[in-house]
Amino acid sequence: LVERGVGFVTVSDCGWDMHANNNSPKNMEGLKWLAPQVDHAVMAFVEDLKERGLSDRVLLVVTGEMGRTPRLSKNGGRDHYGNLTPLVLAGGGLRMGQVVGKSDATASKPVTKTYKPANLFSTVTHFLFD
Repeated sequence: LVERGVGFVTVSDCGWDMHANNNSPKNMEGLKWLAPQVDHAVMAFVEDLKERGLSDRVLLVVTGEMGRTPRLSKNGGRDHYGNLTPLVLAGGGLRMGQVVGKSDATASKPVTKTYKPANLFSTVTHFLFD
């Protein structure tokens, strides 16, 4: 799609809700099969972009809707930390290898400047319309 000039592609997976309720596995079992799939797909995509000379023309955004507690709940799942969200950005002419923002020791709240969804939106739209 990217090689044919499509300007915006969205891919969604089955989700990462690891609450250990009736909708998700207990004790983080889902990570055993989800994490390797995502790692492989992201790395393969980034490598393909580099090989095809498209790294600066494509911005990859990998994100979820919120952060997760580092500790397992009483049911063996993880709850929400709404003030944090993991993001991975690759390509798009951005400087790679940097970490933006930092959480506290329990990964429950930001300790540096707080970035909002508007910051991500600004980065994406700046790339799209630059």
